[in-house]
Amino acid sequence: MSEKSLYVSITSLKLRRVIDIPLFYWHAVHCMRRAHKARGNISAEARRVNGVHHTLSVWENRGYMLMYLQSQTHRKARRIFTNIATGRVFGMHASEVPDWNKIYRLLHERGRDV
Repeated sequence: MSEKSLYVSITSLKLRRVIDIPLFYWHAVHCMRRAHKARGNISAEARRVNGVHHTLSVWENRGYMLMYLQSQTHRKARRIFTNIATGRVFGMHASEVPDWNKIYRLLHERGRDV
């Protein structure tokens, strides 16, 4: 492949209860800070649409994304996730970052439930 291949990770999370909002945001802020500082991270952003929280992170390669996934900050967030939210995830190699319309479509069509 002659073009640079990026790794794109997409998530969506829907909180189960309003009471979980503070806990969710505490973990979300820490995870986003950690993602921005993580080795191999190119960008990380989040959006909330219709009560669903979405993230888009772009990495130099899948290996860097997996290293971040195993970080203490992200592991702590994943441990509480099943108690407070439902969600979908999708990752892919890409030559460019997809726009948000494509991200929503990819999550719907190809994402897996977590």
